[in-house]
Amino acid sequence: MQIRRVVALSVALAFVGAMAPTLFAQGAPNSKRDQPKRTKQEQQDIEALVKVAEGVTAGTEPGPTDLPIAWTSNYYSLMANGVTYVPFTLSIDPAKVAAPGVAMYVRVISKDPAPAPAAAAGKERARDEQPARPVYPWEDIFFGPVGADGKVQRAIAVKPGNYDVLVFAKERTPEKEQKNAPPRKVGVLRHALTVPNFASTDLQTSSVILASTVEPIAKPLTPAEQLEQPYTLNGVRLVPSPDGKFKKSSELQLVFWVYGAGNTAGKPNLVIDYSFHQKTGDTEKYFNKTAPQELSAQTLQPDFDANLGHQLMGYLLGLPLTSFPEGDYRLEIKITDKISGKTVTQNANFVVVAG
Repeated sequence: MQIRRVVALSVALAFVGAMAPTLFAQGAPNSKRDQPKRTKQEQQDIEALVKVAEGVTAGTEPGPTDLPIAWTSNYYSLMANGVTYVPFTLSIDPAKVAAPGVAMYVRVISKDPAPAPAAAAGKERARDEQPARPVYPWEDIFFGPVGADGKVQRAIAVKPGNYDVLVFAKERTPEKEQKNAPPRKVGVLRHALTVPNFASTDLQTSSVILASTVEPIAKPLTPAEQLEQPYTLNGVRLVPSPDGKFKKSSELQLVFWVYGAGNTAGKPNLVIDYSFHQKTGDTEKYFNKTAPQELSAQTLQPDFDANLGHQLMGYLLGLPLTSFPEGDYRLEIKITDKISGKTVTQNANFVVVAG
């Protein structure tokens, strides 16, 4: 079975350069210079969220639950500076949110042991012993509406390790609050993440993203734009499939990035095999496969150079599903590095439905 190519897009995606997310390029998003000027109401909301966060982090209160928040999904990919980029999607019941939307505070807490601080002496020791606000690996405060689907998307960027992501959400205070208005709802979510290390020399891949839409962007995003459009990765704007379900009349699209591949003068030599297996209960059987995909000096753009940080993207674009019977499938993605001799296998599950 051959892939029906979307030619212009495939050519554009064959070389994405070093257009990795730039969240750390100009400092952390919680630095003062990156924060917009806040209204009085926004500042009140921020103070309320931080107060709740301090209590939850210290363990002195469980946190309010009148605004339920669910962690829907997240993905992992490599940033240009070796940090792991984690776009994620939250779900909030829009019926529980009054206009004009929500204020949200994301705080990331490392669960790994911290290195022992170096001993200080004299006045420096006394100064260092003064209580100081903890430095968290990631913090982000933002305001926005909750759409009809209840989805809220954002991203964090942290070093590999084990973390708790705390999300605090509060109904925004309107500019003109009515007298005797009920208290604004507040919710807390704690989600554990084990963030992989993509900067090692092992042959590995990012998360595989099943997408409804894949399109290249003209230029890299600013750090603020990246946070607002978290599923723009390495020069590609994605709309992830919300449930991995695709109609027979639609096309399968997926993307991922390959790390740790060998290269000769900056040029890799990879072969990617895509094999489909149809699942029935606890069993499955081979269904079909596409022609192998090659990522090499012959298929990549001439100026691709892995030594300059250019990233390799594997992808299936515009694969018609008309020949797929309705049901569950496992796509096996096998990557063979002809230079190092290493192989790695990834899997992606999806469902073909009527329509």
